[in-house]
Amino acid sequence: MTRNIKRPDLTLTHFHGMHTVAPQMLELFELIRRAGRSEATVLVRGESGTGKELVAGALHRESARGSKPFYAVNCATFTSEMLASELFGHVRGAFTGAIRDRDGLLAMADKGTLFLDEVAELPIELQARLLRVLQTQRFTPVGGTVEQQVDVRFFSATNVALRKAVAEGRFREDLMYRLRVVVLYLPRLADRTGDVEALTWHFIDAFNARGGRRVHAVAPAAWAAMQAYGWPGNVRELMNNLESAFVLGEGPVLTLDELAPEIRGQGTRHDEPSRDTLQDLERQQLVEAFAVTGGHRGRMAEHLGVSRPTLYRRLKKHGLT
Repeated sequence: MTRNIKRPDLTLTHFHGMHTVAPQMLELFELIRRAGRSEATVLVRGESGTGKELVAGALHRESARGSKPFYAVNCATFTSEMLASELFGHVRGAFTGAIRDRDGLLAMADKGTLFLDEVAELPIELQARLLRVLQTQRFTPVGGTVEQQVDVRFFSATNVALRKAVAEGRFREDLMYRLRVVVLYLPRLADRTGDVEALTWHFIDAFNARGGRRVHAVAPAAWAAMQAYGWPGNVRELMNNLESAFVLGEGPVLTLDELAPEIRGQGTRHDEPSRDTLQDLERQQLVEAFAVTGGHRGRMAEHLGVSRPTLYRRLKKHGLT
């Protein structure tokens, strides 16, 4: 009989909000310590959901500026005009709605660090202004005439190659070289040895601590699906799926039907499975559990990670009584 998967004896390494058992991440942590001690600009490469802002925060805290301000801005979420104001600040009357002077992130991050997330999306018309800040540590607020002097260290991140953006004419080559003095590569969750298992239990522990539903085991079918899945959304996707399972499921065992359809191999977020497909999957799981346990109802319920009343209800629904 295949038993439910229970929490193994795992010792995670914790590093500035990142948690891992993977040797690939332990190597990255050492590189962060070394890069943090310098004053070099750092570019963090990694897919969406891998934790690039956490890496930037770790670099800041490992640096001599660790007690000074740390600010982050996502370059993809603002229009060009709004991003200029966000970075450089503005003076009263610079544009409609500018009713008072406002400091930007450059002024606020003085003596500290500014993190530019999704830097490949920085509008081309702002790139020359940012380049000048990197070269001279001076800038002029939007609508202003007086330059300001700052002392800011820059980190940036992207999930696309800056060289590709340069080749496409979307990014200045001279700015690229200023930003990527040191390049750190953040591995995908699927490439982090042991971390799908370790982080699954880390998040289960965290959600258990909130109160409400408490999960003590994972059904074998759910565990197999999670191990086989590629996790294109990386750590964020794993965390979100587990939180959803806590919210929508019930009982002490996390089951396959509580996971997202794409993890169960039933399409993607944009191609939701039909009700008939889900019913067929549920019936197939019951038949497989019957074969594994010899039809013993208690062992079938344990194998599927459901209560006996739920098992009886499903058996009746599918005419398997």
